[in-house]
Amino acid sequence: MRRKTKRMFIITFSLISTMLILSACGESGSNETIRVSNTFGEDHPQNKALSEKFKSIIEEETEGDIEVEIYEDSKLGDEKEVYDGVRDGTIEMVVAGTIMSDDVPKMSIGDWPFLFRDLDHAEKVLNGPVGDEVKEQLEEKAGVKSLGWSANGFRMFSSNKSIEDMEDLKGQKMRLPDIDNFVKMGEALDLNVTSLPIEEVFTSLEQGVVDGQDNPISTLKANGWYEVQDYVLESRHVFSLNNYIINEDLWEGFSDEEREIIEKAAEETADYEWDLTKESYEEDKKFLEDEGMEFIAPDDQFQENFEKAVEPFYDDVYQEYPWAEDLITEIKETE
Repeated sequence: MRRKTKRMFIITFSLISTMLILSACGESGSNETIRVSNTFGEDHPQNKALSEKFKSIIEEETEGDIEVEIYEDSKLGDEKEVYDGVRDGTIEMVVAGTIMSDDVPKMSIGDWPFLFRDLDHAEKVLNGPVGDEVKEQLEEKAGVKSLGWSANGFRMFSSNKSIEDMEDLKGQKMRLPDIDNFVKMGEALDLNVTSLPIEEVFTSLEQGVVDGQDNPISTLKANGWYEVQDYVLESRHVFSLNNYIINEDLWEGFSDEEREIIEKAAEETADYEWDLTKESYEEDKKFLEDEGMEFIAPDDQFQENFEKAVEPFYDDVYQEYPWAEDLITEIKETE
């Protein structure tokens, strides 16, 4: 009886040992996959940069141990859904914007009108002390790892009606993001604000549910909205920023070497994306004009009236956030 028990013990031990060895072998050959979600069209500078830099650098330098899959055009959900997914670990990474301002109010600088002079100014601010502070708060309050800032560009209004003064803008059924600051800005401009997920914009424009929308023209082009819009007002009323964020637990699970590779890839991707955004404006404008769209540059009086119309917006900002006035001064004084 003891001999039989001993034999069974040996067999069981051997099976367990074999399973552990096979399991260890499986783990050593397994790959980690980073799914990167965003709301931009495939041809947008964000996806070009992610594909040509982020994906290629990581897969090459980890020798395939980490794979990168890019899900553009809201394929994994709208911005809010995928942001929440990164926080709870159901999605690895997202290119997100001011949807995160509910957790980090200072992210709202990407919603505040006429704050940034141009792309160079925005890049210096976000890659300087102001941007570093916002990243730290994002990691502390939202529980994600921030990998860097990138640019969506300056938002402009597209429409099916020529907008040449404030009176033309008044009453337009305009799709704006479902973010409080955008709604407040739209109300200050006397717009008829409609908030829709970005994936519903094309159909809503096509069917006349809305008259127009506001986004950088790279998004207008990449999402094909030029097929159902006639005009672009070069208002440059808001600079649209983005941040690369990755799930914190996933990040902590990578080795030091892997984290170094990912950070390097994100930095090079962001730098490349800023360059693409700066270079693409005139190319995108020509493309859209060739497709029949007309660009309208606001004259000095229109611009002055435009900026004056949003002054009550800033009165509310200063009242809600005691730190806002100093932050705005710091941003405007950045050279």
